[in-house]
Amino acid sequence: MISRVLGSSGIEVSGIGLGCWAIGGPDSNLGLPMGWGPVADRDAIAGLEHAWESGVTLFDTADVYGHGRSERLLGELVAQVPRHRIRLVSKVGYFAGTAPHGYDAGHMRRQLEQSLANLDTDHLDVYFFHHSEFGTGNERLELALEAMNGFREEGLIRAIGMRGPHRYAPDRVSGAPKTDKEKRFRELFDRIGPQVLAVRDNLLTPSDRSHGIFSFAEAHGCGVLINKPLSQGLLTGTYDPTRPRVFGEGDHRSRKRWFTAEAIAVINEGLDQVRALVGPEPGNLVRIALWACLSRSDNAAVLVGFSNPAQVDANLFCLGARPEQELIEQARLIMAGVQQRLDADGEVFVDETAGASR
Repeated sequence: MISRVLGSSGIEVSGIGLGCWAIGGPDSNLGLPMGWGPVADRDAIAGLEHAWESGVTLFDTADVYGHGRSERLLGELVAQVPRHRIRLVSKVGYFAGTAPHGYDAGHMRRQLEQSLANLDTDHLDVYFFHHSEFGTGNERLELALEAMNGFREEGLIRAIGMRGPHRYAPDRVSGAPKTDKEKRFRELFDRIGPQVLAVRDNLLTPSDRSHGIFSFAEAHGCGVLINKPLSQGLLTGTYDPTRPRVFGEGDHRSRKRWFTAEAIAVINEGLDQVRALVGPEPGNLVRIALWACLSRSDNAAVLVGFSNPAQVDANLFCLGARPEQELIEQARLIMAGVQQRLDADGEVFVDETAGASR
């Protein structure tokens, strides 16, 4: 297992971390399906334990993943291992409960206290603002930032995190007018001053949308947690357009157009070309996809999702040595062509992925 340091925060983590969104299981929030498929507790815990035994020290979750279930399952692992060796990341903002807003300062403290209890720990290594919607005219930003800085001063968190340019999830499906995500990100970055950024990046992410954020992060001493490196499984080649999967209630994939048979067929055509370069086994695709992300920055770690130990194995033990950069660039070029085809087909293939890893 390679190791990385998250920029000037000085937090050392395993280069591959576990994203714990999927083990929250099916769920909904803000009127949207935002979970995954059913997951057995025993499989989730076994996967967490297997990852730890395999050298993973970085685990990423959020209060809204299964509305606490993901955190509680991860807490089962935390209770078994030396706290100083494990790195815990959680988030706040998407689950408001009975508070007027997810970034109500009092609510944020209550959520942090609950997250700490769920995770069986007295501090988080990174605590993220989960989205960039701080109310009309940013009316909640100052008090939310004051609360977050207070948590850090109290030793309840080591570093503050924020997401890279993104769109607030409910706006994706409500038809709200699009705003300038880059401008919004830079405005908030200057106000928040985070130590760690969360960035979506994979072989289907256009380079002009992703490469700049890594240079920006390095220039500002920020570590980066890369989520969706496998495009939530679409880059593993395990989706078959002739046998489309049926996603249950509470599974966010049910509302994502990239999981339709038509989109998967286009993606798989590109994957066939990548296989010709890297080899025919599923692990060959995973390896090139993960290294394409790891090669973005020495200050970046990659989060992969899972729901059982077999998936942990599939993501960890194919990593091997770093491929030649030329091979990574060839894979990027092929999948960039796929991205352009998807974009050319307009709204049918809009990528509405939101949330966290895999």
